[in-house]
Amino acid sequence: QVQLLESGGGLVQTGGSLRLSCAASGSIRNLGNMAWYRQAPGKQREFVATITVTGFSTYLESVKGRFTIRRDNAKNTVDLQMDNLKPEDTAVYYCAADVIATNYGRVRAVDYEYWGQGTQVTVSS
Repeated sequence: QVQLLESGGGLVQTGGSLRLSCAASGSIRNLGNMAWYRQAPGKQREFVATITVTGFSTYLESVKGRFTIRRDNAKNTVDLQMDNLKPEDTAVYYCAADVIATNYGRVRAVDYEYWGQGTQVTVSS
C-alpha cells in the first residue's frame, strides 16, 4: 500500500508564498498521476492541480499563474509552489496519488486511490 504525507502548510499574509510537499511511501514502487486538492471550512472539496508522470500539468482556473505543481519521479514526491496567495486560498490542502498513469490530467477525486491527511494553509488579509 501507499501512504502520503503532506508538509509545508502555515500562516501567511496576502501576497505571500508557501511550498507544499508530499512524500509517498509504501510498497508501490512507482506512482502514476499525482494531484492536489483543497477544502475550505463549509465548502466542498475542489481540485487544485495535477501532474502526469511525464510532467503534463492541469490547474484550477483561479490558481493559474500563481501555483506550480512539480514532481520527482525518482523520489515519488510532488510539490505545490503557491505564490501571490489570497485569502480565498485558505483551506486544508490534500495530496492525492494513483497507480494509474495517463497522458492527460485527471481532475476527479474518484480517480485517486491514495490520499494524505492534509495540511492547513491560512492566508490572512
